[in-house]
Amino acid sequence: MATAEGAGDPLRIEVVYSPVAERTERVALQLPPGSTVADALARSGLAERHGLAAGALKVGVWGRLAPPTQVLRDLDRVELYRPLQVDPKEARRLRYKGQRQGRRAQG
Repeated sequence: MATAEGAGDPLRIEVVYSPVAERTERVALQLPPGSTVADALARSGLAERHGLAAGALKVGVWGRLAPPTQVLRDLDRVELYRPLQVDPKEARRLRYKGQRQGRRAQG
């Protein structure tokens, strides 16, 4: 719950995007109280820098999907999620298949 003395302090927000595996871009922002996820995305410029449409990616706050209208709190981390390259179930199946073939070659 916000206190009266901290009501006017700017929010410290971090916007994060990983365009490819092993690479993360972070933008630290200070936004006025009452700012939303959409405000943070627009101010960070990450979507524009990577040529992404406003609604092209899913967005979350601290690992949970969030609508653009969600109001942010101090120290929130806004995350842009890129589309998956491989379905997680398919990736698991392929790893298992590779492990089985490796065991056959050894034994």
